[in-house]
Amino acid sequence: QRQMCIRDSKGTIGPDVIDIRKLYGQTGKFTYDPGFLSTASCNSTITFIDGDKGELLYRGYPIEQLAENCNFLDVAYLLKHGELPNAEEKNDFEATIKKHTMLHEQMVKFYQGFRRDARPMSVMVGVVGALSAFHHEAADFSDAEERNLSFHRIVARMPTIVAMAYKYSIGQPFMYPKNNLDYTSNFMRMMFGVPAEEYEVNPVLVRALDRILILHADHEQNASTSTVRLSGSSGANPYACISAGIACLWGPAHGGANEACLQMLEEIHDVSRVGEYIARAKDKND
Repeated sequence: QRQMCIRDSKGTIGPDVIDIRKLYGQTGKFTYDPGFLSTASCNSTITFIDGDKGELLYRGYPIEQLAENCNFLDVAYLLKHGELPNAEEKNDFEATIKKHTMLHEQMVKFYQGFRRDARPMSVMVGVVGALSAFHHEAADFSDAEERNLSFHRIVARMPTIVAMAYKYSIGQPFMYPKNNLDYTSNFMRMMFGVPAEEYEVNPVLVRALDRILILHADHEQNASTSTVRLSGSSGANPYACISAGIACLWGPAHGGANEACLQMLEEIHDVSRVGEYIARAKDKND
């Protein structure tokens, strides 16, 4: 029976795979694997991670090389298309993203329905999900042009949505996108600029944030990725699917860990204490 229902397969990188799709049909038995600890849910050529070895590959490129030589939009293009863009493709892609950074003005009014002290992730779930009410046609997955348009809108508008959520929480006016700035500089201006004065871009901070975006661009079949895929498998509107992924990301066992890191940075307070906290992070008993 094992020969009949189980087929071995090889991964390009990482462990070999046992294909058990026909197991239930031929044996009447399920497998039990909470958390996908030993299960691959799809074929993918996008990302490979080995956390124990500190390896992260996007489309086969080591993260160290991408962080050193690319910006976030280069990496976004790579993840979608499988290869880094040439000079013409890079210019076209960046120009396309800049065309889609603005939100519908009616969406801007949504923020006023939230409490000023609303958690940022709750605002993100609501506003990103609301994009589906403005783009019904995006649910047609058979249309390659619509799929590309949805991708461009998500990449372009996420910084705008995030920055508006932040500005609303601190009572400052929204800063609209400025297309003469690059992706990350534009994000920082929308976050920290004010209409009363011209925002001065700090290239050191922009490069640091851009590398953070690169590092977080994709993390294999993690919880939020799996949530988006599961939602999308029903044919739901892609913006609603992304909103579901954000809801999953919210939790302290996933993206919420980043919030804990920010709190820890406040606790560290001074660079002289960094070594102490790194030692604690490596201590399995802490």
